[in-house]
Amino acid sequence: MKNPLDPRHKKRQKTVEDLFRVEFHKQRVGDFAKKVFEQKNLLDEQIIKAAPEYPIEKINRVDLAILRLAVYELSIEKREPPKVIIDEAVELAKEYGGDTSPAFINGALGKLIK
Repeated sequence: MKNPLDPRHKKRQKTVEDLFRVEFHKQRVGDFAKKVFEQKNLLDEQIIKAAPEYPIEKINRVDLAILRLAVYELSIEKREPPKVIIDEAVELAKEYGGDTSPAFINGALGKLIK
C-alpha cells in the first residue's frame, strides 16, 4: 500500500469489514464481499492447507476475513500480482488485526503461493 487513500485499498477495507460483519449477522454487504463469501468453502479449504496448525474456527475473525479476501484475489480473481495482494493483506492486518496478525497472514499466504 503506497497511499491509504488508494481506491483499491479502500475497496479492500470495505470488503474486509463486510466479510467480518457477515460472520456474525445476516446483513447487507457489498457485491464484492458477496462474491468472496460465496466461495467461502473453497477459500477455507485453501486456508486450512496454508495454515494447518490453526483450525478455521480458532482463527481470529478479522484475520480470517483478511485471509479469505487475499485467497480469493490470489486464486480466483488473479488481477493483481501475488506480491501486491500479500502486501495489501499484511497492511490490512496491521490496521485491523492484533499484534501477531501481520506475521500470521504473511506466513499463511506465503505458503499458499509456493
